[in-house]
Amino acid sequence: MSQELTLQQAQSEVDLWIKTIGVRYFNELTNTAILMEEVGELARIMARTYGEQSSKSTDKPSNLSDEMADVLWVLICLANQTGVNLTEAFKQNMEKKTLRDFDRHQNNEKLSQ
Repeated sequence: MSQELTLQQAQSEVDLWIKTIGVRYFNELTNTAILMEEVGELARIMARTYGEQSSKSTDKPSNLSDEMADVLWVLICLANQTGVNLTEAFKQNMEKKTLRDFDRHQNNEKLSQ
C-alpha cells in the first residue's frame, strides 16, 4: 500500500533532491523551456494514443504516466524557485473556478450533446 503524497511534500522532496543530487535548480527561464518540452512530449503521446494522429516508425515507446510526472516535476521546480505554495495556489484556483463557473458548464449546449 502506498502512502499518499501532498503537494507540499512533493515540493519538499523535489527541493531536497535538487539540493542533494541535482546540484542546483536550472534558472527559471531554462525550466520554463524544459516545461514546454515536457508538455510537448505529453501532447505527442495524447495525440497518437487518444487523438487521430498515427505513430511513426521512429517513435520511441511511450509512457503516459512518466511524461505526466515529468511535467509535474518541472512545474514543482518552478513553483519552488518562485516561492509559489502549490497547495495554496490550487485551493485558490479551485475557489476561483467554482465561483466563476458555478453554472457555466451546465448551461453549455456544446457539453450536453
